[in-house]
Amino acid sequence: EVQLVESGGGSVQVGGSLRLSCASSGYSISGDCIAWFRQAPGKERERVAVIYSDGGRTYYADSVKGRFTISQNNAKNTLWLQMNSLKPEDTAMYYCAAGVSLYYTCSDLPNRYNFWGQGTQVTVSS
Repeated sequence: EVQLVESGGGSVQVGGSLRLSCASSGYSISGDCIAWFRQAPGKERERVAVIYSDGGRTYYADSVKGRFTISQNNAKNTLWLQMNSLKPEDTAMYYCAAGVSLYYTCSDLPNRYNFWGQGTQVTVSS
């Protein structure tokens, strides 16, 4: 079974940057859809970015568009999320996840993703 391990979280001031990494347990991250989700206390888990493994298409939540960039390496066993111009509302636990597409579309629903990492905390302070 694929295990995903996130790293790179931490505390940063408003306007700062962080780069999150997600490494698989030695295998390529299985699934058509490789994504970053986040969950803040008292809020639902939301997808912030997804990359389609077959062609590299990427999609972003409106709240992070232009500030975050999702990417993966050629071996498809490492996923990154570059986060720039961070805001206090970006504070959350960030998770990487892998799932399969439905009708060639990657869902934004967490229950469509089969594999999850343990999460890494991002805190943005003003």
